[in-house]
Amino acid sequence: MQLQNAKQEFEAQGIQLAAVSYDGPEILKDFADRHKIEFPLLADPQSKVIASYGLLNPEATGMTKGMALPGYFYIDANGIIREKYFEAKYADRFTANNVMAKLFPELAEGVSQKVEASHLNLEIGQSDRVVVPGSRLSLVAQIELPQDVHVYAPGVKGYKPIQLEIAPSPDLELIPPVYPPSNLLYLDAIKEQVPAFEGKFRITSEVKISATPDFMKSPGANEKTITIAGQLHYQACDKTTCYLPTWIPLTWQLQILPLDRQRSPEAIQHK
Repeated sequence: MQLQNAKQEFEAQGIQLAAVSYDGPEILKDFADRHKIEFPLLADPQSKVIASYGLLNPEATGMTKGMALPGYFYIDANGIIREKYFEAKYADRFTANNVMAKLFPELAEGVSQKVEASHLNLEIGQSDRVVVPGSRLSLVAQIELPQDVHVYAPGVKGYKPIQLEIAPSPDLELIPPVYPPSNLLYLDAIKEQVPAFEGKFRITSEVKISATPDFMKSPGANEKTITIAGQLHYQACDKTTCYLPTWIPLTWQLQILPLDRQRSPEAIQHK
């Protein structure tokens, strides 16, 4: 369903969608009709294609045997796999918008909001605002520094690096943030080279929404809005002054919708 909702965005970038499932044609047609899916759903009931790509889910047994690990391949016009995004558990999966933001990072900027911060311009965004349990989405901090201003990069010694922190929550699994490559900046005042960021750059932190049985059974777990809290720590410096270290509180709002639990008619279900 998330792929269907993101279909226009993918096609605007020249990407066509198709999905492969271990379900038979009857189940896929039922699913496509119910959810108005408008891209090809390919049936692989013997899981031959799934197995050939090494994607059989080793935990799938019984009626789920033959199920694939969830994820995406990005294949170019010559049939070459350029990127792949897969999870190890069936209940966990990258959202379609998260994959879109990975392939085309500049598109994430359209869903950002400005945050007041000293000595830099800060916007935060997210790949998705509405998800289901098990979704993996991206939280983004977009930073732009004035000319001749820098912040220190992770790995610097003796100085305070910029750091994006997401607050722990029982509803979330946190994945360490990803920082862009830094530059070695020569500081004439101290005659040293230090790893630093200048200009415009982006920090991305991915989170997974819980899909544990306890979470799924908790009251309202699948129909609520949660606030994800975080902080951006940094110390900005210019050619003559290093300002005091500071931090900015950040929040992202996220709506969690229930999973689709409706099954196909019994006559065509997996046995």
